[in-house]
Amino acid sequence: MRNKKLTFVILFLLLADSSVFAQQRRKVVIDQDCSGPGGSNMQTLLTLIQSPQVEVLGITVVSGNQWRDEEISRTLRLLELIGRTDIPVVPGAVFPLVHRRKEAQLWQERYGKVAFAGAWDDRWWHEPEMIPKLIEGEPHTKAADEDAAHFLIRMVHKYPHAVTIYEGGPMTDLALANAIDPHFAELAEGLVFMGGSLNPQTDDPEFLSAPRHEFNFWFDPEAARSVLEAPWKKIVCTPVDISVKTRITDAMVLEIKKSNSATAQYVAKYFMKDQGGYYMWDELAAAAWIDPTLITKKEERYMNVDVDHGAEYGNTLTWTDKDNPMVGARLVEIQQDLNLGRFNKMFVDLMKAPTPQAP
Repeated sequence: MRNKKLTFVILFLLLADSSVFAQQRRKVVIDQDCSGPGGSNMQTLLTLIQSPQVEVLGITVVSGNQWRDEEISRTLRLLELIGRTDIPVVPGAVFPLVHRRKEAQLWQERYGKVAFAGAWDDRWWHEPEMIPKLIEGEPHTKAADEDAAHFLIRMVHKYPHAVTIYEGGPMTDLALANAIDPHFAELAEGLVFMGGSLNPQTDDPEFLSAPRHEFNFWFDPEAARSVLEAPWKKIVCTPVDISVKTRITDAMVLEIKKSNSATAQYVAKYFMKDQGGYYMWDELAAAAWIDPTLITKKEERYMNVDVDHGAEYGNTLTWTDKDNPMVGARLVEIQQDLNLGRFNKMFVDLMKAPTPQAP
């Protein structure tokens, strides 16, 4: 009898601990230009999904690196492969608020060609509605009927002050949510995003001549300006400056490949070996939200985006307290340096781990 009572008590405590743990998982909606297969965008989805500390409420998909419809298909297929089709995939904006490919082409003729133009890039251009054959396989599941802006609004109203918005692509969906509901930003726990560029210390030709140019801002500058001026409780920025200090390497992928988990095998299979490793743009933003102690140096500045449609269109603007022109910019926590070894280990461990089940 005593053994039965003891077993009951242990079971009760385990269930109680599990319940508390489930309640403590941090809620996030991922807004991402989910290009793939593999690569930084998909690996960022996996970073957040794989963390036992995180509850992903949904993935809203916006055009950026690729067109939205292709990105949706790749995201649905990723979730099928890792067994997490419970996470809704929600269609976002196909086009930026104002910026269009023709204007971007004319801008480049006048001011110089950009190194990367995402869905507009001539190297892989196709019409927005066309979905190329996916090497990872066609998805069998479907995207949600709801649109991204209304999904984002619904989540912050359902869980007021408890949902972080993670942004890894152009900010079109968030700007639309702001336009529909002026309380959207203030009801969120905060905004975490990869974007912007200040003064990256790198010999990468993409930033040598244009250190303030960054793709996510440039693709939809008007959206970024709207989002950065919204009344968020807190904004955290992972800029180019810190992202270029990271790189996923062959050695990291070989270590990940040792795991038989579906996530590990996906990362290993679709790693672009010909690039010899590349920047972990968005993974760092996600990982540092999960564990802020990865960041060893940061500063606060007022941040906004140039929308004048001239040579600096889409460039990152920042000011200190001393030179803030008071034009609507808000204080942003900008990450500057990290513990690279800890970040790499965290990423590898998350990719090797079994995929957490739905809460």
